[in-house]
Amino acid sequence: MASMRDIKRRKQSVESTQQITKAMKLVATVKLQRAKQRAEQSKYFFDAIYSTVSSILRRSGTINHRYLNAPTTDKKAVIMLTGNRGLAGGYNSNVIKLITKNEKFTTDNTVVYAAGKKGKDSLQRLGYTIGGDYSDAIDEPTYPDAMKISREVLTAFENGEIGEIYLAYTFFKNTVTHEQRLIKLLPVEIEVPDLPEGTTETTIGDSDSEDMTPMNFEPEDVEALDMIIPKYMTSLIHGALIEAVASENGARMQAMDNATTNATELIDKLSLLYNRARQGAITQELTEIIAGADAIS
Repeated sequence: MASMRDIKRRKQSVESTQQITKAMKLVATVKLQRAKQRAEQSKYFFDAIYSTVSSILRRSGTINHRYLNAPTTDKKAVIMLTGNRGLAGGYNSNVIKLITKNEKFTTDNTVVYAAGKKGKDSLQRLGYTIGGDYSDAIDEPTYPDAMKISREVLTAFENGEIGEIYLAYTFFKNTVTHEQRLIKLLPVEIEVPDLPEGTTETTIGDSDSEDMTPMNFEPEDVEALDMIIPKYMTSLIHGALIEAVASENGARMQAMDNATTNATELIDKLSLLYNRARQGAITQELTEIIAGADAIS
């Protein structure tokens, strides 16, 4: 059994850690309330622009446009949203697994545009090419941040450096539930398998529920899509950034709450061990005193 001094020192260490985890939980809770409100407010715009652009593309017929054409290279770009800090449970690692566990993404054909140091550092160690680092954007995401990411990735797409663009992030459902998502941004697909939360085929329109009259563009279709699709892509990235921040703070709050609970349990066990060791020391001292008194007499 460990000595009383060792047990006491370990208990003090755990108590100090518990104070830190409590403080981090409170900070994450405050940040979560603000991020949650932004996520809930932006979700309506996110769903609306998604359904609107999907409806436009459904009724556009066959258009020869660089954002709709088949890719000319097998290079893939992944915009990955993780956190700059750890202590958030499996939040960062779950997003990273969307790429590392997917057979279509290899170190040879994948370029990562990372918003978040944890994801960037992990994939860089694994040998993935980092096309851009936007870690500052993940702390307080703004629309210009999303526009910058979108512009740089689109430039690489238009130059033929990459043929497909994906977005990997964590979708915020509620305080305790977060879902890792990987969606394809370009080339734009009319039928997207991964629909936003609360969106169904009926809500974004189909042949039975939506007027399928061919879409007329003003100005020309190419000019219109040149404006619509980049804004559509920027809006998706912006929405994902907001969702990711809310998810990260929710995950950190849960992780710190679990850590605080575990620390409490460990303190109770150490207190029990300390009392046992103390009782054993007292018993031993009494035994030695009695034995000494018997020897004198």
